[in-house]
Amino acid sequence: MPVILTYETHSITEDNENGIATGWLPGRLSTHGRALAADLGKRRRDTGLAAVFVSDLTRAIETAKIAFGDTGIPTYQDTRLRECDYGDLNGHPVTEVAAVRANHLESPFPGGQSYRQVIDATAEFLRELAADWDGKRVLMISHSANRWALLAGARMEDLVNAPFHWQEGWTYEIPSGWVNNHP
Repeated sequence: MPVILTYETHSITEDNENGIATGWLPGRLSTHGRALAADLGKRRRDTGLAAVFVSDLTRAIETAKIAFGDTGIPTYQDTRLRECDYGDLNGHPVTEVAAVRANHLESPFPGGQSYRQVIDATAEFLRELAADWDGKRVLMISHSANRWALLAGARMEDLVNAPFHWQEGWTYEIPSGWVNNHP
């Protein structure tokens, strides 16, 4: 049986509201982001979740604590669910990062990592998830680039500059023996 994975991004941060690309910096949820995290908990806590998996970056952990901290649903942090490390551009305006993003599909940002590395780390996590949580319903709180690992057949060249449209989660079935179909 497949793992039923609901993917959610961390809630809105102060950096998001100020046009800053946080990358591997901690980030803090804004007032609006904390309200959205509480809504996430209300929306997902009674859906039969076996576990919540979360990036180890502060903004994702804060989202999970607000949403699920009082539910008894086990929460596991995983470094493989981190946002792309923009290296020297962590904490810079989104416009600066966006201007060079397409140059870092395979080639790391100076002092950071490539989007391929983010996808590969997320794919490794998903392979383990498929093997260890077979037949379970789980939730993942991560960052926008990590979702690319779940978009089988999509080309990174098409994803990197596509606008990100937030929504109340995406649900995927991760079959046993899952492999990353990302070119």
